[in-house]
Amino acid sequence: MLTELRNLLRSIGAPAIVIVMLVGLSAQFAMVTRAETASAVLAAAAPGGPMPEQEEHGVSQKAVEIARPLGFPITNSMLVSWIVALGLILFARVATRSMKQVPDGAQNFVEWLVEKLFLFLEGILGRHLADRTFWFFATIFIFILFTNWFGLIPGVGTMGWGHETAHGFKISQPLFRGANADVNMTLAMALVFFGCWIVWALREVGPLGFLKELFAPKGESTGAMKLLLAVVFFAAGCLEIISILFRPVSLSFRLYGNVFAGENMLETMANLVPGFGWLLPIPFYFLELLVGLVQALVFMLLTAVFTMLICQHETETPTTAHD
Repeated sequence: MLTELRNLLRSIGAPAIVIVMLVGLSAQFAMVTRAETASAVLAAAAPGGPMPEQEEHGVSQKAVEIARPLGFPITNSMLVSWIVALGLILFARVATRSMKQVPDGAQNFVEWLVEKLFLFLEGILGRHLADRTFWFFATIFIFILFTNWFGLIPGVGTMGWGHETAHGFKISQPLFRGANADVNMTLAMALVFFGCWIVWALREVGPLGFLKELFAPKGESTGAMKLLLAVVFFAAGCLEIISILFRPVSLSFRLYGNVFAGENMLETMANLVPGFGWLLPIPFYFLELLVGLVQALVFMLLTAVFTMLICQHETETPTTAHD
């Protein structure tokens, strides 16, 4: 059992986190570049010169750039994702540095978490597929969970640069922002899964099996019914292709929308009653702890189910013995 857990622990952690961060960085850079280009075009087209920035109420919908070393934009959500990723990698290294037959402390917690996640995924995917894909699903669950919870630490969203207003000091450029409250990060994770999903499907069923799973009729039929089912399942396969293309969008915006809504709720509760901004959000922090866990679980569960549906092998119909 110790050997299996050691192999599982080595299979998760840095690989998936690094891939997600690289895709997120490229998406973030593209988004910032397009935003700057659009702002420049609007400013040039305005008859009176540059357009004044409108003050946003509540949490900003986009991450704020806090630095630009060598021309590369770094946002507050990217900073949080780096901190969480580095913390998880260091904790995993410390917990597995000297494995013991009788675990204690950090090793005990990591083994418990990995074992429960593996048994959960094994019940959905089966042992063979769980062994092959566990590294991704476990890493993405742990990364999303602790990224969501990191965004609830006091100071995230409330420390940074700002200005005085009629209602007091307002933070306009927070130093930290929840990483999953930035659609670039959630889209990066969804795109990484989409790429892994294609690779896993092709390895399990092959290109022909992949097309057969999408378009081939299911069940036994003959004659005109077989032709009718072929047409129906081909049309259903075309709809399935559209559904597959929209899966990264639905996965990314589901996670982003829930995390961003939670941040706005906490911001609203903090400013609802002057003088009690420290008290009113407290019950909602416990709610957001649960939401952070549920959203990490939902993302992992949906991606695991999508993988299981395309990688499952049809069981052959047993032949009837003849006398």
